[in-house]
Amino acid sequence: MAGSVFSFFFLSLLIFSSTQVESNEEGYISLDISNKGLDFVKQFLVEMAESSLVPLDLPKIKKSKHIPIIGTVDMVLTNITINSIHVISSTVKTGDTGIVISVSGAYANMTMNWKYEYSNWWLPVPITDNGQASIQVEGMDVGISFNLTNLQGSLMLSPLDCGCSVKDIFIKLYGGASWLYQGLVDAFQGRLTSAVENAISKKLREGIVKLDSLLQSLPKEIPIRNLGALNATFVGDPQFRDSSLILSINGLISAKEAYAAPPYQHLFASLEHLLASIPLKDPASMVTISLHEKVLVSASSVYYDANKMHWIVDKVPEQSLLNTAGWRFIIPQLYRQYPNDDMNLNVSIFSPPHLKIKEHQIDLTVHADVVLNVLHSGQVTPVACFSTAVSGSASPWISNDNLGGSIGLDEFYLSLKWSKIGNLHVNLVRLLMSTALRTVILPYINLKLSRGYPLPTFHGYMLHNAEILCSDSWIKICSDVAPVEQLSIS
Repeated sequence: MAGSVFSFFFLSLLIFSSTQVESNEEGYISLDISNKGLDFVKQFLVEMAESSLVPLDLPKIKKSKHIPIIGTVDMVLTNITINSIHVISSTVKTGDTGIVISVSGAYANMTMNWKYEYSNWWLPVPITDNGQASIQVEGMDVGISFNLTNLQGSLMLSPLDCGCSVKDIFIKLYGGASWLYQGLVDAFQGRLTSAVENAISKKLREGIVKLDSLLQSLPKEIPIRNLGALNATFVGDPQFRDSSLILSINGLISAKEAYAAPPYQHLFASLEHLLASIPLKDPASMVTISLHEKVLVSASSVYYDANKMHWIVDKVPEQSLLNTAGWRFIIPQLYRQYPNDDMNLNVSIFSPPHLKIKEHQIDLTVHADVVLNVLHSGQVTPVACFSTAVSGSASPWISNDNLGGSIGLDEFYLSLKWSKIGNLHVNLVRLLMSTALRTVILPYINLKLSRGYPLPTFHGYMLHNAEILCSDSWIKICSDVAPVEQLSIS
């Protein structure tokens, strides 16, 4: 369970590469996990500890006690087991040295077997008795402190201190003449208390080691549709503040055959500026995910280099635009030569799209060649090619855990590259295409976007009550995290 939570925070938006990142570099993705987010993780760690610590077997305890007249009584406690642990209160805090998780007022239920034996010169045979016992541990306080550091691009979890103290322990014996020996067994309280404290402390340290192994085993590179790799190497050591933990990640996308990350000296804003640059509507969100525009640029470059920005458009909201009859007044010779023939558009982007994140919007400029194909007598016949430049902006939003937005057209340029049907009235073609974009295609796309798309889930968790903001080369997402099942029930 805790592994899923850590994976959600550290993997869902991380970007990978196999190169080592120098400590003086900055990342293009950061996660600012607030105390509210740390408390969310802490709660799962506590729940995991409650279940994974038990059953916890303690070593047997032997003790001898001399009783006047009776003589020396040898007692042994075996099969001492902590069966359940219940946490009443827990807190998590960040400081200059790391993270501290404190548990107070916890209690535990235990069982054990007891046995005694004593003999004396006046007894013909040794006297023995045995039975079982239940133990109630109360007032248990646990403290764990650990530090997070960057080890060659991975997170290393180092325990600083771990301790457990028990206030009270109550033993109740069953079987044999237990009522006679309750006082005798009470003498074991001190050793039982120490055994509980030592066993829990040791188990928690082992848990920290396992959690450290989990963090260091997180993959550093994840393929994207066999085209590229996401670079998730951590950059620099985590920053601990009074109210948050800040992680900085490389964040750029590289082609599959070249995972090397581009240099960082072109980063436009430092992490300190990023964290203060955008006012947050809800500063109490669990996590703030900040994404630099260069992540989007690197992704578009990978897709462009992989020749994935090429489309055949044969369906549009106004299908008459893909028939020569719809062009008879714009390109008369096209209609005369191919009357009432269907058409398609062969769209090829010939340079990586230009992206720029500004206040409240993302500006985008795309340069593409558009070839008009006529479907005549079962053959695809290219008749003309136009070079276009389209500039627009997108405004993303998140509402009710759905991601949506709107797209606007700013500028549309068009020029003729070649024609097989004679001279064309380029201005009329530009007017038709621009009008179709503004009045048909973009409204159709915006209608789809206005409905929103559910935010992706990861290992049974998803962002909840999220807010997305754009400003100064960064996209910032402030959100809580919640189990998908919990949200579906509510």
